[in-house]
Amino acid sequence: MGSASTQLTFDLPHLAATGAEDFMVSAANRAASDLVECWPDWPTNAVALSGPAGVGKSHLVDIWLHRSGAVRVAASEVNESMMSQLLEASAVAVEDLDCGTIDEKALFHLFNHARTGRTYLLVTLKCEPGDLEIALPDLRSRLRAMPSVRIERPDEALLHVLLVKLFADRQLNIEPSVIKYLSTHMERSAEVAVRAVAEIDRIALATHRKATPALAGQALRNLSHAKLD
Repeated sequence: MGSASTQLTFDLPHLAATGAEDFMVSAANRAASDLVECWPDWPTNAVALSGPAGVGKSHLVDIWLHRSGAVRVAASEVNESMMSQLLEASAVAVEDLDCGTIDEKALFHLFNHARTGRTYLLVTLKCEPGDLEIALPDLRSRLRAMPSVRIERPDEALLHVLLVKLFADRQLNIEPSVIKYLSTHMERSAEVAVRAVAEIDRIALATHRKATPALAGQALRNLSHAKLD
């Protein structure tokens, strides 16, 4: 049995806003946001969004899917058996091109389909497309020539707004001092911001405490220890 000051908490899903109106634009992601906004007036039918984990690539894909009606698929799932479905789509989003094993021939087929103007193709990955280790020469050539827009890690202004949004997604009203503390002490990463807000929420629920800079500090220490483990 826990003490009277603590309670069991469950990792229940919370509603995360992912519409265009919820995407915060700053110098770190403006070029990527503009790319999605200007569709279908792209320089070519196949473009890439690159950047580290947690910088908003999937959020921009969500926005583009809403605009384009695109089919969404993980790069590791693209294979010859699903090509008929993908080739029928007017737009396709292929996510995480640099994660896991990929069917290079199937992807090359999809790239060629976009090159002929029969579909729009948006791919996401952490590195630049030309830096991928690809065995198929023709696909490697396509990737090296592919226009790519990189999303950088959040600047201070974007991180501040992101933290406010993440707390709002969890319906938490947070004092400015907590946002300031996190902005000053945490790694400037959207991924870390997501984890930090979740940990603050967890601790506050378990201990019946209000979110304060001190509680935020405890949350960051917990995340640091978990990373070391």
